Amino acid sequence: MTFSIVARDAEENAWGVAVASKFLAVGSVVGWARAGVGAVATQAFANVTYGPRGLALMEKGLSAQQALERLLADDEDREDRQVGLVDAQGRAAAYTGAECFEWAGHQIGEGYTCQGNILSGADVVQAMARAFETTRGPLEDRLYAALVAGEQAGGDRRGKQSAAILVVKPNGGYGGNNDRYLDLRVDDHTEPVARLGELMALHKLYFGTPDPDALLPIEGALARELKGVLARLGYYRGTADERWDEAAVEAFWAFVGTENLENRWTPEDAGRIDPVVVDYIRERFGENERGAL
Repeated sequence: MTFSIVARDAEENAWGVAVASKFLAVGSVVGWARAGVGAVATQAFANVTYGPRGLALMEKGLSAQQALERLLADDEDREDRQVGLVDAQGRAAAYTGAECFEWAGHQIGEGYTCQGNILSGADVVQAMARAFETTRGPLEDRLYAALVAGEQAGGDRRGKQSAAILVVKPNGGYGGNNDRYLDLRVDDHTEPVARLGELMALHKLYFGTPDPDALLPIEGALARELKGVLARLGYYRGTADERWDEAAVEAFWAFVGTENLENRWTPEDAGRIDPVVVDYIRERFGENERGAL
């Protein structure tokens, strides 16, 4: 009752899983991943032990195919299961049990595998594979493109309810203290894949890093605009002029803390600003007249 993709990106040294289903909180069941080890999607009448056990087997040095064979050998209900794995080297393996509800199947490619059951047809996993192979950008964007393509091709024939994406990288988590680079879930929604895309955009806003070559000088009209919004929100009590002074920097840093934009601006960049932050401020706090905040 699910379609999913597991994959490894060798250039990023990243592994990930993306999934959508007519099932409550599918992300809590299907996707498992560990940096330097691999990723697993366990679904259909899911055996949730396939996730941690599959990762443990691959961590011991078994390939994705060897880990898959070990998992299936110990499961009397294997014909009701569906699972996809990718290992540390990007070798992929998948299995669709004979008792999985139609349409059910999988497609394995270089560094990934797509799988699904109770789908509208084989074109769902085929579309996912094409989208993953042809999309450029970071692993999360390619995984999401596969989900969108699968949904557009018909997806889960029962409907929509939840979606999730998980990407791991060594020390890729918040603060660099774990591998959980991206872990977003939409547990119950009329358009879960679309909502997942919105959450991914927020993740890029809050946790992305500025392009040093794109930073804008805070001066002139832009300084006046920023001071204006800071004054209107209660952070700044001075004059909304074109001088970006120490009081403005202090007020803006307080604003950044409230909005969780610390990855995008710090007082060390006092006289420059990421245009992504400017766009965010204008969209969220701007007034009707463009350029007047």
